[in-house]
Amino acid sequence: MIIAEVCVNIATNTIDQNFTYLVPDRLKFLTAGWRVLLPFGKQKIDGFTMSVREVDDKTQFDFKLKEISDIIDAEPWFSPEMMSAARWLSEFYLCPLSQTMRLFMPGKRGKKISARFEKIFSLAKPFDEKDFKRTPAQLKLLKLLQERGEVRAVDFAEQKISLSTIKKLLEADFIVVEERRILRDSYSTTKSVPKKFELTAEQVTAINAVKKFLAARKFQGFLLHGVTGSGKTQVYIELAKITRQLGRRVIILVPEIALTGQAVSNFKAYFPDVAVIHSRLSVEERSDTFHKIRNGEVGIVIGARSALFTPIENVGLIVIDEEQDSSYKQEKTAPRYHACVVAEEFAKFHEAAIVFGSATPSLENFYRAQKGELILLKMPHRVLNNPLPEVKCVDMRGELNAGNKEVLSRDLSALLKKTLAEKNQAIILLNRRGWSTVVMCRACGAVITCPDCGLPMTYHADGKLLCHHCEVEAEPPEVCPVCNSRRIKFLGTGTEKLERALKFYFPNAKILRMDRDSTREKFGHKKILDAFAAHEADILFGTQMVAKGHDINGVTTVGVLNADAALSFSNFRAAELCFTLITQAAGRAGRADLPGKVIVQAYNVDAPAIKFGCAQNYEKFFASELPQREEVFFPPFCRLVKLIVMSTKEGKAKTFAKEIVKAFRTEFEKSVGRQEIFGPIPAAIANLRGVFRFSVLIKATNLSAVRKFLLAHELHRRDDVIIDIDPQTTD
Repeated sequence: MIIAEVCVNIATNTIDQNFTYLVPDRLKFLTAGWRVLLPFGKQKIDGFTMSVREVDDKTQFDFKLKEISDIIDAEPWFSPEMMSAARWLSEFYLCPLSQTMRLFMPGKRGKKISARFEKIFSLAKPFDEKDFKRTPAQLKLLKLLQERGEVRAVDFAEQKISLSTIKKLLEADFIVVEERRILRDSYSTTKSVPKKFELTAEQVTAINAVKKFLAARKFQGFLLHGVTGSGKTQVYIELAKITRQLGRRVIILVPEIALTGQAVSNFKAYFPDVAVIHSRLSVEERSDTFHKIRNGEVGIVIGARSALFTPIENVGLIVIDEEQDSSYKQEKTAPRYHACVVAEEFAKFHEAAIVFGSATPSLENFYRAQKGELILLKMPHRVLNNPLPEVKCVDMRGELNAGNKEVLSRDLSALLKKTLAEKNQAIILLNRRGWSTVVMCRACGAVITCPDCGLPMTYHADGKLLCHHCEVEAEPPEVCPVCNSRRIKFLGTGTEKLERALKFYFPNAKILRMDRDSTREKFGHKKILDAFAAHEADILFGTQMVAKGHDINGVTTVGVLNADAALSFSNFRAAELCFTLITQAAGRAGRADLPGKVIVQAYNVDAPAIKFGCAQNYEKFFASELPQREEVFFPPFCRLVKLIVMSTKEGKAKTFAKEIVKAFRTEFEKSVGRQEIFGPIPAAIANLRGVFRFSVLIKATNLSAVRKFLLAHELHRRDDVIIDIDPQTTD
């Protein structure tokens, strides 16, 4: 008989093993990598065959084997490489294999994905019109096929060719028909043409440095540190050309879905075999893209972090653009992986080159480059030697003292007027969403919070309160729920309030807003950016997504509002995030022939992140920030592991968290290296839908030893403990 070891697709940490199933004769073709349906307890679920083998003796099992019910796909879904990667992810991030296998699926659950087909007609044999004694309609069809080679069934209607004509030629064996799968592609209409340019000396140096390792098929990591507008994208394209010429394939990662359209356009100018993967595509579109990749029809895969998990083989180059971006970290659900960490492991597996690119590298990678773990490639000048934008920092305390209580400083208002008068464009960044940031009682100071997670709710212009964490919606209160006062005040400035202010001060300007609310539809980002690039609007404003990677020639002005807001966060990365935001936003200005000007509005103008961000000087910021990180023992001097311990009983959660801390300190009291543990403290979301949550933070130079500790105490098998390796925040 044939048996299969199956990983069941169940979202729980308590089931972390494979189960043995009997393979029925009708499915004896099964091998490892198939998605299957099977009975599990009293329910029917899906799973993944991890191995299939023949056994002689049924008596070796002391229980009755259940049979696999059915297959889900017409072919194995998981390649050996995908299964190896899933196993590594499971082991490294301490989560069940079922959770990592899901990363490689177009959807989370194992349902059959509808595959659309169409009929394609072609000539069965050559024909000579002189010897042909068929009707004019049949002759017309044969000539059409002779001219085009093949014709889709849906195209016959516009040619006014009837079904009877087609049927008679099929019966006479003059034509043949085949069914071909329709592969859906939302980016099929994206077109572009190659740009005429001459590579700079800095670009050539960077390309040649990577080229050696591509030719040798040898793993190596690179950090491409290029200022905004230095031509990093063209370096990626040239490296992709070399990789494809060597017969190998390429993965290009971008941090935001908003950037995929621009990346696809850039690469399609040079490559015909580009595919796109991200979460806004339908399950069917992702499935069709996987099909093309598996069949070797795709040479370059572009997308957000999920683009790592396609069936692509023989990868020679992985590029992670804007590598510093926190969007590369999956935080909400397991596995809580970091795409940069995973991509580097995949590059080692494929013996490929990996290029981390950024104008503002993460401190971790820049530190690694200084130590020689990554090869540092510098591009400190913009192409054509265009100057970096002129940046001015405005102290908003002075604006208040001068009587200006508006959102825009006087300098930014004047610059916007000048920009509009000259028919140029502007980008305004406000790192907040909604109408007002918080709703607060002026009598007792109470802030209106989400009933599910306890975080402050945001007021929107439609009159609703919305929790931006769990999407709970509520009506704003007329009286304070704590003290019954009617002194409710709406504090702060969100994107909706800024929009009204811009329309008031610049009534003739065409304005576009870009935040999560305005980009909810499938290609909301692309529509807004395309419209702005076509100069259908004068001002684009919004949250962080307007500051990332966009290359729009008409933009000469950038305004950054509340630039120092991030510095108030209890996050060891606060200064880095602040510096990055200013530098990246400023980089959107003056990317073509016209010079750029930037106004940065802040209250804490003397903070190093503000000062060096406005100077666009990464090295000085790095030099000022690194000693502080070392002093408090934070990355890049350690790795972090965050544990969230949960229970419906507050005391139980806190007690168990304390037990973990005690056990850790006992075990690592005399260990090699530096391992520290802190907590427990209430998590950032201390109570989520009635579940109390406590945070424990581990800092370690020996991550492997910490993972062994967590495994030994079987914390990875508990549903009341979240394990987050390399978290972006600490609470």
